[in-house]
Amino acid sequence: MAPPQPSAPAPSAAPASPNGGRVPGISGTEGPPGSPWPWTSHGPPPQPYAGALPETPTEITTRLRPIRDRHPARTAGAVVCVVLGLGLIGGAVTGSWLVDDSAASPASRPLYTDARTLWHSVPVDTLFPRTIKGDGAGPGGADRVWTRVAVAPDGPCTGAFDPLLLKALRPVGCMRLLRATYTDATTSSVTTVGMVVTEADRDAMAALRKRFSEEGLDERADLMPRTYAVPGTVAAGFGDRQRASWTISVLTDAPVVVFAVSGFADGRPVAEPMPAAEAMVPGDTSAPAQAGLGHEAKGIADRVERALRKSATSPEGPE
Repeated sequence: MAPPQPSAPAPSAAPASPNGGRVPGISGTEGPPGSPWPWTSHGPPPQPYAGALPETPTEITTRLRPIRDRHPARTAGAVVCVVLGLGLIGGAVTGSWLVDDSAASPASRPLYTDARTLWHSVPVDTLFPRTIKGDGAGPGGADRVWTRVAVAPDGPCTGAFDPLLLKALRPVGCMRLLRATYTDATTSSVTTVGMVVTEADRDAMAALRKRFSEEGLDERADLMPRTYAVPGTVAAGFGDRQRASWTISVLTDAPVVVFAVSGFADGRPVAEPMPAAEAMVPGDTSAPAQAGLGHEAKGIADRVERALRKSATSPEGPE
């Protein structure tokens, strides 16, 4: 069983939708054919959570999934597999010189397949590092360093997003939601970053990315991701009204949607939140822009996305 998780601040009313509560191109309340709603995983029920990690006193973190210790026999078997694998790879390379295989799998196929299982097969510190270095990620190319405050237990998407964002993401399904919250070196800002592991194939992800781009769904304030706040931490007051800037990235080389939302650590509400792309424009005088909150959201989201790709394409791969 998971240790008791502190509850986040009660969500406030989402910003008014400019389209009367409709997301362009999305209608109805049902999920995709054959898929239950609210979203649930098609796989077996998740295993119980492991206990909290022995981390710094200021951090409250739950491990997403336990990782088995390596066994000597398993390691020896892996060595044998590597030797045999090298022989097979050599034969495959030789064959590729002799025959033009036009039907070869795309190089990114392992990434797409592996990324779907990473949430329960790699340590949480790999997906959400305890410290993220953002060289040149701040305003004017300033360096940034972010420290992890808390990691949320993995779970479903229902209840973690505003209704319109749930509706926008429904075509790709939600296998699992992963989230963590970070603060900057001065503890003046807080950012929740997350990944939606979807049930979709490449075509569905490409279609969703196109819709977000063409209809500007990633720039609508009523489609902002929600925060993950934890009492007793610097992010204790990070609720819906404190959201200041955000970014959403629909990947096509992995069944994942990466997002981040930032705000002030002192809990001040923000009347006019801005997409990260707008808040990062030099010379903007809005509060989110002046505080560099667009850079915070974008910088952390980009680096978590890179960590995901690196993990999926690692020689060890997911266990």
